[in-house]
Amino acid sequence: MKGVGRAVFVAVLLLIAGTLNIIYGIAAVGNAHFFDHTQFVFSSLHTWGWITIIIGIIQLTAGFSLFGGGGYGRFIGIVAATLGALESLLSIGGTHPWWSLAIFALCVYILHGLIVFGEPETT
Repeated sequence: MKGVGRAVFVAVLLLIAGTLNIIYGIAAVGNAHFFDHTQFVFSSLHTWGWITIIIGIIQLTAGFSLFGGGGYGRFIGIVAATLGALESLLSIGGTHPWWSLAIFALCVYILHGLIVFGEPETT
């Protein structure tokens, strides 16, 4: 089946992204100094922290489910990567714009890997 190796790589990426989002969310809720100069247009730092924690939990769920090989993991992975891409685009005006662009590119790669996974090989 085409894309099995990429699906495993995407599962690992989702686990890493989910873990980092949970850590960043906890730091945002706890008023860490990492976010001192960040301006938020839509919400406060605490709200953005809780949103990041929830997205991280969804990404962890998708990553673990992809290792199981079910369709649920693929669907949740697509949802999690889409939410991660939107989250990184919304934070592009912050103190780390290149990091946000890198996360957006990674989410697009994850989306491609999950959408293409399982297509029949062409000879």
